[in-house]
Amino acid sequence: MNYIPNSPLPPSPPPPLPTPKNAVTTSFTSNSASTVELKPVYYIPVVLVIAAIPLLLVQPLLGGVIALFGLFLMFQAVTLRLKFTATDLDIYRGEKLIRRFPYVEWQNWRIFWTRVPILFYFKEVKSIHFLPILFDPNTLKNCLEQRCPSN
Repeated sequence: MNYIPNSPLPPSPPPPLPTPKNAVTTSFTSNSASTVELKPVYYIPVVLVIAAIPLLLVQPLLGGVIALFGLFLMFQAVTLRLKFTATDLDIYRGEKLIRRFPYVEWQNWRIFWTRVPILFYFKEVKSIHFLPILFDPNTLKNCLEQRCPSN
């Protein structure tokens, strides 16, 4: 609609431009304030189960123990979720929070064997924790560096 000088109506704004179908919209929030859920990875459980197969032929007891441990880790990777919040590392089983680790109680953390990360260690004021890397190691490291940079 065009503006006519004696018209009682104000000029209308131009129509919006069409948005392409593949357009990406983003919003930014501070990483330290947002919650990040780590994606599971199955490298360690799969390698253990595959390594146990030939071992079952040579050492059945040892092969069985390694296979069961690999299956246990596979179950943990499927059912557990690690969420980094602004103040805590939360561990969920399904939708249920099973453990909370406030960052203010952390003294140190480390990821062992950075080329092939298999173990995550962190020390709190009262306890020490070792966790197998069952989650995306790059995201884990980035979240730790952002939320607990005193390492």
